[in-house]
Amino acid sequence: MPEGGVKKAAYDLIKRFPGLRLLVRRCLRVLRGAAWRLGTWNIRPDPKTVLFCSYHGKSCSCSPRAIYDYMLASPAYGDYRFIWAAAEPSEETALDAAPRTRVVPFGGRAFERAMAGAGYWVFNSTLPEHISPRRGQIYLQCWHGTPLKRLGCDIQEEGNAMNSLAEIRRKYRLEGEKTDFFLSPSPFASNCVRSAWQLGRRGRAGTVLELGYPRNDRLANATPEECQAMRQRLGIPPGKRVILYAPTFRDDQHVSGTGYAYRPAVDFTALRERLGEDYVILFRAHYLVATACDFSVWDGFVLDVSGAEEINDLYLAADLLITDYSSTMFDYAVLRRPILFYMYDLEQYRDRLRGFYFDLDELPGPVLTEEAQLAPAIRATEDFAWDDTWEAFRQRFAPLDDGDAARRVTEAVMGKGNNT
Repeated sequence: MPEGGVKKAAYDLIKRFPGLRLLVRRCLRVLRGAAWRLGTWNIRPDPKTVLFCSYHGKSCSCSPRAIYDYMLASPAYGDYRFIWAAAEPSEETALDAAPRTRVVPFGGRAFERAMAGAGYWVFNSTLPEHISPRRGQIYLQCWHGTPLKRLGCDIQEEGNAMNSLAEIRRKYRLEGEKTDFFLSPSPFASNCVRSAWQLGRRGRAGTVLELGYPRNDRLANATPEECQAMRQRLGIPPGKRVILYAPTFRDDQHVSGTGYAYRPAVDFTALRERLGEDYVILFRAHYLVATACDFSVWDGFVLDVSGAEEINDLYLAADLLITDYSSTMFDYAVLRRPILFYMYDLEQYRDRLRGFYFDLDELPGPVLTEEAQLAPAIRATEDFAWDDTWEAFRQRFAPLDDGDAARRVTEAVMGKGNNT
């Protein structure tokens, strides 16, 4: 049987038998943990080496990238060395050539030895379960967005295709025990973090640093010239109105051996007919979505930009964001541009998959549940004006995304974590 077939068969098996899944995962965790300790026992962490990782190595972006860029440019950290963990190191040639920087493959022995030798770990997603910081190491968990949908120990529904509720909660509790600092851009997000990772129950509520998301510095500091340059880089013709469509993944849409899938919820042919030639749609899948869609039939109207490393590039280029339950809504609000909330599966997602941290009545833009509502709502944004309602939304969820978060976070963590 081909390797892909074996992998799919194994996924199918563990999905059908949760007890077997737990046993397999526990054995792998024990074996990998033993290998990690044995292979790195003689490596001492260097207090001036920082290892960065975003989205399990799928890109070198988000808040870890903003912190890296700040440190690389700052004379205060001129004697620090940097390591990036990337799933495809050969695609990160610019980083590998940057001063005092090297790239290692995510996972495997080189990655684990780099982890063991770094004084600081800066991630935006969870650590491999078998790896934990040792004495002399500081782990900064940036995370990758303010949540609308419930996370971790706050999830109440058994809707995930690959993990039971008990497994999800155990993973988040374990991550919370490993982490020295969590980032937050607001009091709202801080409360969610403390609850989802159960930090308060372990006396770790003070690990939350409410200093803003470094990745959003670029949005807060963006100029019209930068936005226009980004549109040109993406090949968007002059005069087009640009929509960024960024749906999140669905916990129950998982394809064995492949990953989470995207099932199109928009008839782009019909939408094109209703909007005419005035618009271009940038489609951005969630980073966990592995399946690709063929948008060639809508060439010139829909551009698949799921492979773009930095979603900030897409934010800057877009006149309008359409999302559902994604944290993109909170980041995009920093730009003070319109947002539509297309929640075609609202009852399923809210009541049987995730649940929400706040009532949708608090969203400042329209919640659309029918596809027919899309075109009129899009047209209505042509007369959009940022008002007090939208500003209250931004102040509640992104008050510290002011363009200076990378400095604040770096100074706070590197100042407190002396690795002694």
